[in-house]
Amino acid sequence: MTELKDKVAIVTGGSRGIGAAISLELAKNGVKIVLNYVSRKELADKMVAEINEIGGEAYAVQADVSNSGDAAKLVQEAVNHFGRLDILINNAGITRDSTFKKLSEEDWRKVIDVNLNSVFNTTSVALPSILESDAGRIINISSIIGQAGGFGQTNYAAAKAGLIGYTKSLALELAKSNVTVNAICPGFIGTEMVQAIPEKVLDGIVAKVPQKRLGKPEEVARGVVYLCKDGAYITGQQLNINGGLYM
Repeated sequence: MTELKDKVAIVTGGSRGIGAAISLELAKNGVKIVLNYVSRKELADKMVAEINEIGGEAYAVQADVSNSGDAAKLVQEAVNHFGRLDILINNAGITRDSTFKKLSEEDWRKVIDVNLNSVFNTTSVALPSILESDAGRIINISSIIGQAGGFGQTNYAAAKAGLIGYTKSLALELAKSNVTVNAICPGFIGTEMVQAIPEKVLDGIVAKVPQKRLGKPEEVARGVVYLCKDGAYITGQQLNINGGLYM
């Protein structure tokens, strides 16, 4: 078991949904959190306050990680503020759903940039610091859609599937170091993004889940903590948190 107290983690998209749950759960385990957000400062400030209230330490940094310059700024601020970096959680993501016939080039590129290219941007800058850690962790939040596909989600599926391949390849490269690289593939989790799905469609999705419910952000967050704390011999893997929807 790895002692997480005083480790430092960057959580991209860490102010809402799954990212907020990850930030809070890591903080409960003694990790100092650099919480990244793009535009909703009020949510980031609220999350920082919540972490501070439970005795944790958090620091919010505004950055669009799909932009390489912003990603570099995020990592540099994290290291400057806390003096080290041990954990990188690549969670930032968006959807721009459309059938392929109607999918615009702009929506294709934006989803690829935010969900996939951002991971190159953050990891390439963060890796030198993570390699100095005695227990470096890189965890990429992929999706069941990257494994099974999704109607009207060719852009999102391509990005999330790419993230799985990226995870496996980087894990191979870093296997001799103290850095593990894994992906978490959530199913349908009760976040703002999923709750925006029309009710009838969402009811149909839940009906197909063997456990007959949506997942909770906290359940994904506990998977992250598991990989950080107990995952020293786990690398290049996909942790599926989906209620049995994809096996």
